Amino acid sequence: MFDFSAQDANNLVVGAAVYLGMVVVAFWLAMIVWAYRDMRARSRDSLAQILVAVLVAVLNLPGLLIYLFLRPRETLSEAYERSLEEEALLQEIEEKPVCPGCRQRVHSEWQACPSCHTRLKKPCVRCGRMLDLSWDLCPHCATGQPPGDLTRAGYAPPATSADVDLPPPGYSRRERRGRAERGTTSGSGETIQFVDGE
Repeated sequence: MFDFSAQDANNLVVGAAVYLGMVVVAFWLAMIVWAYRDMRARSRDSLAQILVAVLVAVLNLPGLLIYLFLRPRETLSEAYERSLEEEALLQEIEEKPVCPGCRQRVHSEWQACPSCHTRLKKPCVRCGRMLDLSWDLCPHCATGQPPGDLTRAGYAPPATSADVDLPPPGYSRRERRGRAERGTTSGSGETIQFVDGE
């Protein structure tokens, strides 16, 4: 039968105390390391990082609780991501075009502002795509644009072959050429008046 003496009980108590002490020391060191790393993730100030580690090392668990109450709310990576999101939102807001006359938001392909009728774009004389008022060359079809703002107050682009009312084939070549050069276009002939922006 196993004989359990006082010496064995003493050794068991000492072993348990050593084990418990090792756990406490490991837990204490883990708190110090965690607090230091957490502070390093939240601040670039090396002095603050060292002070947090000393606070937790000296005060132990109360020091860790104090640090948790006072630590910065965001980590550096979270603050960086938030700044990127804010910049993306600001850039999206700035990229949306506004009318120079009434400052209302407009579409990039609109020819005029529907609120104040300010002229925003002009159509290309060849392909009809919208161009900035200052452009004298269409980037889509490489056609030169007329000088000045000839697109306002009834300026019509040259007629295409689909718009010209050609005479029947029985007409002579000279008569057909004359009618094609005159460019009789289909449509009501109504013009739209625009107001230039400031």
